[in-house]
Amino acid sequence: DLHDHLGGDPATLIWDGLSAHRSKDMKAWLATQRHWLRVERLPAYAPELNPVEQVWGNIKTTELANLCPEHIDEAHTAAGTGLDRIGNSYQLCFSFLDHTGLRL
Repeated sequence: DLHDHLGGDPATLIWDGLSAHRSKDMKAWLATQRHWLRVERLPAYAPELNPVEQVWGNIKTTELANLCPEHIDEAHTAAGTGLDRIGNSYQLCFSFLDHTGLRL
């Protein structure tokens, strides 16, 4: 889906060290995608290098702060709202990347 969304343009995927990302099946699939997808892996446990940790930290202090939902759907909606808010802010997205010290 990402390949189609990008119109076939190349992309770089930054992955954390989750063991599922290093499975034989995943390695085999990635080998078939090398013509458009580059994968950069972070160390096994390095939350300070993972901009997604900043995303969730921001949502936890905004949309999910003091949230005590009666149903899981309320938490799902709040998290989705936070992801939409962040995804619509170029400046905020890149500030999370800047925080890691990594460069594109």
